[in-house]
Amino acid sequence: MKPNYTYFLILAVSFAGPFFLSFDKKVAFYKKWKFVFAAMILPAIFYIIWDSIFATKGVWYFNAEKVIANTYIYNLPLEEILFFFIVPYCCLFVYECILCYFPKLQSNKKADTILLLLGALLLMVGIFTLKLYYTAYTSFFTATFIFFIFLFRKYFSSFNSTAFLVSYVIILIPFLVVNGFLTAIPVITYNDNQNLATRIFTIPVEDIFYGLLLVLMNVVIYEKLQTKKME
Repeated sequence: MKPNYTYFLILAVSFAGPFFLSFDKKVAFYKKWKFVFAAMILPAIFYIIWDSIFATKGVWYFNAEKVIANTYIYNLPLEEILFFFIVPYCCLFVYECILCYFPKLQSNKKADTILLLLGALLLMVGIFTLKLYYTAYTSFFTATFIFFIFLFRKYFSSFNSTAFLVSYVIILIPFLVVNGFLTAIPVITYNDNQNLATRIFTIPVEDIFYGLLLVLMNVVIYEKLQTKKME
């Protein structure tokens, strides 16, 4: 089978903007690369394991005609592995831009409450959708991590919930565009027997919270690593 660079090109185009803008003098994101790359490791491992298990169980499938041939790792195409590094990089860049250009954005009770209510809602969704793997696991994992943050809020005091929420609303636009391409081409196909079969265009609604958890994990670890250096 000839290699196809569809997925790789989508990732490359997504990465290009944030990468080159990382050298902007005001944001100077490149100066924080050591924290960025360190923050990515644990979330990437978690997501690769999760992704691999779900691919094995048929929760989703990858189109072999749209990925580089013979580059599968743990039954995932190479591009899918790269996804869990490229997307967090882009998202952390957006988060850092928000902090840089809107320094007055600070964590407050309203933002914390929104996240906690979201966690409670997702927990209930998970309970009522136990037979739907993608819906249930995404809901439970996201709710659990949100509650974990607030259970140890003093330890994660550097986490700016307001900046995170603002960032994620902005991130959703390119995130939905990228996922729209991936699901419309399709590079990845979802088994609707394992989700709510509710879509935003061609994108399963669960992807919003799948992405939220990925970004949230990276942001929380990224902030904690920076705080530890200053201690």
